[in-house]
Amino acid sequence: MTEVNSPPRLGGWTRFVTARPRLSLLVALVLTALAVVAGSGVADRLGSGGWEDPTAQSTYATKALEREFPASQPNLLLLVDSGSASVDDPAVAAEADRLTVRLASEKGVIGVGSYWRTKSPGLRAKDGHEALIAAHLTGDEKATNDTLDRIAPALRGTHGPVHVKVGGIVAVRHEMQTIIKEDLARAEMIALPVTLLLLVMVFGSAIAALLPLGIGIVAILGTNAVLRGLTEFTDVSVFAMNLTTALGLGLAIDYALFIVRRFREELATGAEPLTAISTTLRTAGRTVLFSALTVAVSLAAMLVFPMYFLRSFAYAGIAVVLLAAAAALILLPAALLLLGHRVNSLDLRRLFRRGRPAQTQAPASGEDTAWARLANLVMRRAPFFALATAAVLVLLGLPFLGVKFGTADDRQLPAGAESHVVQQHIRDGFPGNPGGGLEVLAEGSATPAQYTAYKAEIARLPEVAGVDGPLVKGDSAYFTVLPKGEAVDTAAQHLVGELRSADAPFTTKVTGTAAVLVDSKHAIATRLPWAAALIVIVTLLLVFLLTGSVLIPIQAVLLNALSLTAMFGAVVWVFQDGHLSGLLGFTSPGSIETTLPVLMFCVAFGLSMDYGVFLLSRIKEEYDRTGDHDEAVRHGLQRTGGLITAAAVILAVVMVAIGTSRVTNTKMLGLGIALAVLMDAMIVRSLLVPAVMKLTGTATWWAPAPLRRFHNRFGVSEGGENPPGGAGPHRSAAPSRSATSHDVPADENGDGSPNESGGVRAIR
Repeated sequence: MTEVNSPPRLGGWTRFVTARPRLSLLVALVLTALAVVAGSGVADRLGSGGWEDPTAQSTYATKALEREFPASQPNLLLLVDSGSASVDDPAVAAEADRLTVRLASEKGVIGVGSYWRTKSPGLRAKDGHEALIAAHLTGDEKATNDTLDRIAPALRGTHGPVHVKVGGIVAVRHEMQTIIKEDLARAEMIALPVTLLLLVMVFGSAIAALLPLGIGIVAILGTNAVLRGLTEFTDVSVFAMNLTTALGLGLAIDYALFIVRRFREELATGAEPLTAISTTLRTAGRTVLFSALTVAVSLAAMLVFPMYFLRSFAYAGIAVVLLAAAAALILLPAALLLLGHRVNSLDLRRLFRRGRPAQTQAPASGEDTAWARLANLVMRRAPFFALATAAVLVLLGLPFLGVKFGTADDRQLPAGAESHVVQQHIRDGFPGNPGGGLEVLAEGSATPAQYTAYKAEIARLPEVAGVDGPLVKGDSAYFTVLPKGEAVDTAAQHLVGELRSADAPFTTKVTGTAAVLVDSKHAIATRLPWAAALIVIVTLLLVFLLTGSVLIPIQAVLLNALSLTAMFGAVVWVFQDGHLSGLLGFTSPGSIETTLPVLMFCVAFGLSMDYGVFLLSRIKEEYDRTGDHDEAVRHGLQRTGGLITAAAVILAVVMVAIGTSRVTNTKMLGLGIALAVLMDAMIVRSLLVPAVMKLTGTATWWAPAPLRRFHNRFGVSEGGENPPGGAGPHRSAAPSRSATSHDVPADENGDGSPNESGGVRAIR
């Protein structure tokens, strides 16, 4: 047996990250400082739209109308309240006209119109005490925001006999950006101290607890710099910053939990710090890298979609995952090497032990821990637990069958937000169906008779309440079509198709709220199979490389998808149907924004795979060591159950902090993913996975001979060596050896407890 103090055998990666630890940390500090500078002001450059398909017919028509007929696309509305007087009162009319002239004189403002000039009944409230001034602010999102910042303070408020509130799409988006920035800062103030407290409870040592938090902060700051750079080339959504914070803290803490825990365990066996780092990187480090790849692939699937809202989450998510993994695998080992045994310093749990000795070792294999007892119970009643948990998850997901898709609007904002108040007054108090009209852009030369004939044809459609227009400019014209019923209901969406298929002597393009929704649903539906195929195929391949099994990757995909049913059911029951809206403080629009389910699936699926990899790697390691399937499942759950639960709770805390946002989509994202993470860790990983693996038995590890040979050559092994016989029952049952310098036997850590070559132990 090799002596404990013999020189460690270091792999190339270990030599790289430990060669100059102080220099590595200094370089990281400098790069982080540069990231702070590079990422400063990133929120001001992010957009609050991106839900529409930029290649869609509705997008083309909207841009053409903005260019040729700006008055048809007002994005700024002034709600003029005359109090107890009528809006037709001479003094009110005079003041409103002065406001109209003043607005029209502002730079960057075109297409100004008002009730007092047009006498359009759609611009006058039914009670006669409110009316609208409409205008179009020119330029991109940043330019319109700058214009709004410049003109809004002078417009809102009391002007003689009237009081003015500012609304419209520009105001909604501007207010949304401001609220998201404020809410994100508050979420970070909530998440950071609570996370630190939980880490102290997990590790005991304040020093060890600070390391994961530091890795998370590095990942967040680095990703902000990446997003700032991307804004020079493409649009990026402000919502992506929430994912940056959530995943930056959550995943960095997950990865650091496994690495720091493994390092401390190696030190407890008597290993020197350098040897402990080497073993940690070969075991827990390998699992972290593998896990990061699975999460990144799930997030990369959003690049398939054309909406920059979804693509922004892919940019942010991939960047933060890779930075978190890189920091955990490069900076963290350098810090641990410098700290050595001081990583256990400042053990705050001593205050509560009342003289009891600290327990740093994992329990012996045969010890009847809570997780071992749970595993034994689940496997004894495997059919019951498999059917019961699957049935419960399916039942919780049933509300999603009634999902109604819609578009994001002012109801994303809190009820007291000024732009929300304006839009709500318009919905409740103005005639017709404000915001529900469809615009038909006609391009190509046509005679007045042809325009009249086309107008009469579309007016006869059963879903049409009325047609206005045409307004002609050169070879272009547009009609406004008012649908019966709601702005984006089934009838309005059907009307979009009828208008697009109607015969016309010129080229037509249809836009409007319902048209944007139709195009968005089409863009998602046509690309969703490709995104799903990317996630499934790469996940199957990665899990096969980890396990060498054909069945386990299929189980992983199916059970991970099943773990998300509760999230989707809750999203519809709460946010679409409005249950708990008073408690959670949001206004339900009666629908779910079309891109949100795609986003939530990609993020939650990736996170569930993150935990799945940690559990499966430990089960696989134990099965390779003993050849006992049931013992491997029991031991894997015993060793990882507590750690996965701790990681899930910490990530859920971060997501709930994000879910305190006053913007409904952000609230839905945070609370929905928090629920998915907890359901996955506490139900699927703890009950469903061991029950299913018990039912499949040793067939779980089967693979045909060609795939076994492929895995033997290219597969991943936690201990640094592939098992002698490949995957499944064909391998040798001889104990594998973890290549540490002190050559601890594979079944012992010096105290009779199994060697944790998978890099994960239970935390109780």
